[in-house]
Amino acid sequence: MSEWLEVGADNYVLVTEGSLLNTGLIVGTERAMVIDTGCGPRQGKEILDAVREKTQLPLVVVNTHAHYDHFFGNAVFAEAGVTEFWGHENCATEIDQRGDLQRRFVGTLEPEMSTGEGENVELVVPNAIVRDQPVLVDLGGVTATLFYLGRGHTDGDLLVGTPTTLYVGDLVEQGAHPSFEDSFPEEWADALRHISALRHRYEYLIPGHGKPCSDQFVKTMANTLTTAVRQARQSIRDTPDDATKAIPVLPYGPEQSRWFIKRLQETHREY
Repeated sequence: MSEWLEVGADNYVLVTEGSLLNTGLIVGTERAMVIDTGCGPRQGKEILDAVREKTQLPLVVVNTHAHYDHFFGNAVFAEAGVTEFWGHENCATEIDQRGDLQRRFVGTLEPEMSTGEGENVELVVPNAIVRDQPVLVDLGGVTATLFYLGRGHTDGDLLVGTPTTLYVGDLVEQGAHPSFEDSFPEEWADALRHISALRHRYEYLIPGHGKPCSDQFVKTMANTLTTAVRQARQSIRDTPDDATKAIPVLPYGPEQSRWFIKRLQETHREY
């Protein structure tokens, strides 16, 4: 069973089964904001039903980034009357142009979403766009600040802040190694340091998966990522013809390390 956890005044997080996604809920006096909608119509309905146990207010949705478990449930909310879907412009572009390619990842959990056959299986692309400047969304009595710290876990990671709580999506990975498939490792470390610098403003920091995180957890993740970049760079310089020799020195599992090296080579910043 999924359960709500209160994380500050008017702020809640729902840990859903399956993907163990953290769905955020911010409740104002006029509207409520749902942060991430799950990996298909089944989980999306579970999330919507849980939200409706908390509030009957009109809803707006935020997609923190363009990975299937964070936006494949959008159509359920659209059918329920939601018309305002927030996302970073890069997130919206990714969903619009390549979102269908992610259907193959949900065959077991969401067979209808996987095949594209059934109710609420269409992709709903964010239509309320955040770019480089923060956007304030008034929910009535509480304001949510949507902002972008640059590329990291993806090129379109959106954060949501309230006076008590910061929702960071998968920029912070708790309980598992980071996922690097379309990441920007060096810039991700920068984003984590920025989050750490902001941490004192918030009572709670909510990752996309896992438990609420401390400042020390974020700092450790940033330092680990920075060290991994340095170690991989040195190993690649030592053995330029075989970058996989960097894998044993990295602090991640073999598969994560392969993706880490691949993305590091593809996204290397010139200084």
